[in-house]
Amino acid sequence: MVGAVLVVVLVLVLGGCGCVVWAGRGGPGWVRGVARVTLAAGELVRRAERDRRRRGVSGSRDSSGE
Repeated sequence: MVGAVLVVVLVLVLGGCGCVVWAGRGGPGWVRGVARVTLAAGELVRRAERDRRRRGVSGSRDSSGE
């Protein structure tokens, strides 16, 4: 079951990346929409990771007494 979910996620990611490339070359409107959603999702993941790292760094500073 977990493997099937991972395969579906992988297919969606690869499809989104393909749409980003295709939209960069002037693809149809629906491709540009999928590319926009893919890029927005990537930005959300980057922000979440950055926030998680910030919280982890500040937590280690507090515990070290700085």
